[in-house]
Amino acid sequence: MNGTSNNSAARLQVCVREDAVWVKISGRANFTVSVDFKALINGLRAQGRRRFVLDLTDCLLMDSTFLGVLARISLDMAETEQPGEPRSIELLNPSERVSDMLDNLGVLSLFGVLRCSPDAGVKLEEVALTKGQVSKAENSRNCLEAHRALMEVCAENKARFKDVTKFLEEDLKKNSE
Repeated sequence: MNGTSNNSAARLQVCVREDAVWVKISGRANFTVSVDFKALINGLRAQGRRRFVLDLTDCLLMDSTFLGVLARISLDMAETEQPGEPRSIELLNPSERVSDMLDNLGVLSLFGVLRCSPDAGVKLEEVALTKGQVSKAENSRNCLEAHRALMEVCAENKARFKDVTKFLEEDLKKNSE
């Protein structure tokens, strides 16, 4: 696992190439890194990047917030996909646990899945993370948007996340007064 322990927070590395942006996600992809991940992808999309390969070889798990952020980005990018093109986001070597979570939440079909060795020509650079410097309101807003995306994609998720979204909505309202 390249030195990634079970308790480690996620680590993001990126390589921008002509054909695609490669993002390696190691460790636990959860709400604490989802704001940084979303900013990274949206920043690259603003530069005209349209294809992303997420190397999940060393990703231990993803929580529902991270999965929701990923789903929202994929939904937004699907609007510009052309017929016959590969998916805008492809997942490289997701573990069985991550694949099962994506499938159980009804979002696996939003992504292409690749099972192969990572490209040796990809030279990854570390992404500086905010590590807890995100405001509580921004974190809550991000979590709310992520769970709403999961609810949009799959009707079964409405029952799963209705209490979470209600709590987050109330929390945001209370903190904005």
